[in-house]
Amino acid sequence: MRNGKRPSIDEEKEELNPDKNGWARVRPSQQFNVVRRVYQQDALNEDADYHEPVRPWKYHVKKCIRDCGIAKCICGILPIVDWLPKYKLKQYAIGDLTAGATTAVMHIPQGMAYAMLAEVAPVAGLYMAFFPVLIYVLFGTSPHISLGTFAVACLMSGKVVSQYARMPEIDNISNITNVTNVVTDSGNGSMEYTPEQVLSVLCLTVGIMQTCMWMFRLGAVSTLLSEPLVSGFTTGAAFIVIASQLKDLFGIRIPKLSGNHKVILTVIEVSKALPNTNLAAVCISFVVCLVIALNNELFKPWVAKRCRVPVPIELLAIVIGTLVTKVTGLKEKFGITLVGEIPTGLPTPFVPPLELMPSVAVDSITITMVTYTISMSMALIFAARDKYEVDSNQELLALGASNVMGSFFCCAPICASLSRSYIQYQAGAKTNLTQVVSALLILCVLLFLGPFFEDLPRCVLASIIVVSLKGMLLQVLDLKRFCYLSKLDAAVWLITFLMTTLVNIDYGLVAGLLASVGALFIRSQKPYTCLLGRVLETDLYLDIKRYRAAEELPGIKIFHYCGGLNFATKNLFRETIFRKVGYMKPIDLTPEDQDSNNGTLSKSESYVWDPSIGQKVHCVIIDASAISYVDAPGVKTLVVVSKELEASHIMVLLAGANGPMLEMIHRYNELETTNQLRIDIFPTVHDAVVYYKVLESKRGAYPPVPLTINE
Repeated sequence: MRNGKRPSIDEEKEELNPDKNGWARVRPSQQFNVVRRVYQQDALNEDADYHEPVRPWKYHVKKCIRDCGIAKCICGILPIVDWLPKYKLKQYAIGDLTAGATTAVMHIPQGMAYAMLAEVAPVAGLYMAFFPVLIYVLFGTSPHISLGTFAVACLMSGKVVSQYARMPEIDNISNITNVTNVVTDSGNGSMEYTPEQVLSVLCLTVGIMQTCMWMFRLGAVSTLLSEPLVSGFTTGAAFIVIASQLKDLFGIRIPKLSGNHKVILTVIEVSKALPNTNLAAVCISFVVCLVIALNNELFKPWVAKRCRVPVPIELLAIVIGTLVTKVTGLKEKFGITLVGEIPTGLPTPFVPPLELMPSVAVDSITITMVTYTISMSMALIFAARDKYEVDSNQELLALGASNVMGSFFCCAPICASLSRSYIQYQAGAKTNLTQVVSALLILCVLLFLGPFFEDLPRCVLASIIVVSLKGMLLQVLDLKRFCYLSKLDAAVWLITFLMTTLVNIDYGLVAGLLASVGALFIRSQKPYTCLLGRVLETDLYLDIKRYRAAEELPGIKIFHYCGGLNFATKNLFRETIFRKVGYMKPIDLTPEDQDSNNGTLSKSESYVWDPSIGQKVHCVIIDASAISYVDAPGVKTLVVVSKELEASHIMVLLAGANGPMLEMIHRYNELETTNQLRIDIFPTVHDAVVYYKVLESKRGAYPPVPLTINE
């Protein structure tokens, strides 16, 4: 209102003056006068009717039931019951059919290729695209992720298989349609298992773990794997995958390697075997890699602008490779290693060897974390694009049930594929019926087209794997970005990558987790602290080192602390506040003193107490507005700090404490009788400053000031 008249719309627009982003921007000349009393925290609590939230026992019972998964189990265990009756045939059918057919075309070459990473027959990759996927349709909440084989998951599974299974020769891969009675005695009392049995019990263990995580509502566990960790881990895994495919790319045989340092040992063995390189296999590998790479870089983007369905270059590669082998007889003429027998029909279900579960439990934990994190990350990406919700806990149940089902049909733990999921999304998938269409097409391949691919050269599958890893290999460039953003994140990436590549994949994951936790601890030990100064006679108080217009008030030190004040940071808080306010001053060491100590003085030993601090500083205001959490040791630290400063005749005030912090202080004072926190608390820094100036004005140190803020 101006002079009793309401401003016009044009005048209001002129005052707000929106910027280019549409935000209302007040003109620099605009002034606001805020008049209120100077509050202490107790007075504000009384006027605002503050009370600590108290929830009845019924709330806690309901929350316990909900967190245990019982309510979800009763009401929402099958999401298909919710979305299937709402299915819009005219709007969704074409997109689901197109996306399902496109995804199935990609499943065939990728499934056969990635199954080799799991050390089983290529047909197992097709089983993974059929049995678990049908279960995910019932329980899953994301219509866009494409589950099945994934390079990293299959590689981790292959490590377990090679550790516990009796590996067959490449040219004598066993028929996996019936593996119920193939456990043999090695002669020394220990049992030998086929690769299919080890893979099945691994899949069952992972499925049980994911189901248990769903029961205990542990969907947020995926946040433990940070972006630098996942990037470094998958990049290192990509190098392991490439090393494992070198023997097929060059058409050579190398000894079976076990233990750690596989990448280094594989490169050494391949180098030794290079004189025996199969030139025909090298030529085929080069041609296939070149054609697929050119398609992905040149032809695929051109087609994407004109059609939603991509060129199935991988499928064309395996079809053409099979036909060329059949026509020219590459195996007989050049000794090319082929895929071998691919059985027709569906496999006979069998119970995995349960006695092997304790042996694979540790590896199952890492595979559970990795597969769930990658799958959930992909689901959240597409959910954010299309504005729908994905239940992280329900996804645990979906993945767990899918893996339990797949374990009876020689499947590896499933995971969302980045490339297939993106293609499925681009092809227009609307619901999980896309997965059904894809599974039915895979079924046709299993029933009728399996024997056709028996003459496929293994070097073709190896080439498909290597080219598909381009995206993961380019994650090496993430290191530069992490170095620019945070040196700690770069260290996590580098540690994870080097341990994964040079030692082993499970050691890399453990090292990455430890590095991430270490980075969090280091950050907690280096909170942002500063001294605040008043800006241009306003009630704004900013960092005096970053804002030149911010000036310290004479005799007043305003200490700003950002972070948690707990048992781990209490000593850091005490030392930092004393250094900032000048209670501890640095020692001026002469060169002779530095030489005599050989640089062994710690940070705390390089400061001495200043007994004259009370003559220069009269009041210390602790700005607690950025303290996120405080525990009992943290409150005790505030008591110690205030008593030490008050012993030097310095008044200590606390400002900006949030509700939980005030409640912790109140509970602490109720328990303590002689060591209570007895300092004045204010809602804002400016309230504390005005309060102190009023007290000092009564003593003659400051001119009188009003009890209201009028800036």
